[in-house]
Amino acid sequence: MNIFGIGLPEMGLIMIVALLIFGPKKLPEIGRSLGKTVRGFQEASNEFQSEFKREVEQLEATVKTTDEIEAKQIESVNSQADHTKQ
Repeated sequence: MNIFGIGLPEMGLIMIVALLIFGPKKLPEIGRSLGKTVRGFQEASNEFQSEFKREVEQLEATVKTTDEIEAKQIESVNSQADHTKQ
């Protein structure tokens, strides 16, 4: 088991030090608040990713539409140039 580069023995040592510093009554409260904080970061990260994906999709759609319009304009100009030569 390896979380953030910290193995099981290191996690155990961190828990013992936290227990000594904060005491057994405070530790569950700290764990809950830490869990809420991590969950909040995950939700914010997911929201950022979904917003980023929406913006990318919107930009791709705009670029595709612009490419189609430019292709039609070029075709129109070429068609007019062909008619002018004849």
